[in-house]
Amino acid sequence: MTGIRKVRKILKSMPTIEGAGVHLKRSFGFHHVPQLDPFLLLDDFHSDDPEKYIMGFPWHPHRGIETITYVLEGDVEHGDSMGNKGTINPGDVQWMTAGSGIVHQEMPKGDENGNLWGFQLWANLPASHKMMDPRYREVKSADIPEVSMDNGIRIKIICGEVNGVKGPVRDIVTNPEYLDITVPAKQTFEYPTESGCTVLAYVIEGEGFFDLETDSSTSKENLVMFDDGEKIVVTAGDETLRFLLITGKPIGEPVAWYGPIVMNTQEELKIAFDEYNNGTFIKNQK
Repeated sequence: MTGIRKVRKILKSMPTIEGAGVHLKRSFGFHHVPQLDPFLLLDDFHSDDPEKYIMGFPWHPHRGIETITYVLEGDVEHGDSMGNKGTINPGDVQWMTAGSGIVHQEMPKGDENGNLWGFQLWANLPASHKMMDPRYREVKSADIPEVSMDNGIRIKIICGEVNGVKGPVRDIVTNPEYLDITVPAKQTFEYPTESGCTVLAYVIEGEGFFDLETDSSTSKENLVMFDDGEKIVVTAGDETLRFLLITGKPIGEPVAWYGPIVMNTQEELKIAFDEYNNGTFIKNQK
């Protein structure tokens, strides 16, 4: 299929509780595999009540995936089994490749008014890279370039390239794009996409029309799944539209997923949890 991508499906984010009691909204997850290959999960954590997030995500393992945390409001403190620690501040991104295994914690703090808002995306790794060395990309807001386009459209480039400007996160196996796009009211945004890649948009502010044949608009906390094609065409509604645009090359491999670990087979899952229980899970440690 060529030309403009059509909307295949719209998913409404659903309330759920994760970690030690963090209330969030899940845009997609386990039950949608493999529709969004190479992506596995997208969570939207947005609250002004610290009681609904302060217990955070205490120590837990990951293997076989990448977790990408993008914070808009508040702070998230983190630490891991490799000795890394720090704080993800507003506008910052943490791109963690768990690879062969890492144990970490993420503890949200909120801002001075108790506000917290951010997103966590899980991206799968192919079998050839499931057991790669873990690594972190700590990206500060000031290091994320923003490109201004016609009609007041703005694009923050976390990963990918727009008009010759590259985002700070590079050399990712599935060659993804992760863009934060703002489109003023009534304006239209066109963007080329590679045929064969998975393309999705998550609306975080306002509402808009995500293909030329859609009569009804898509509002915040909804995910747009696109059919194949060479570009997307998005028009903002009566107010400013802001959305995350995420694209990636499908892996096309079996997915064996339980909790925070994603492998290719049930046997690999069993090995991972056996190793976690007997203390041999971490392969690389400072």
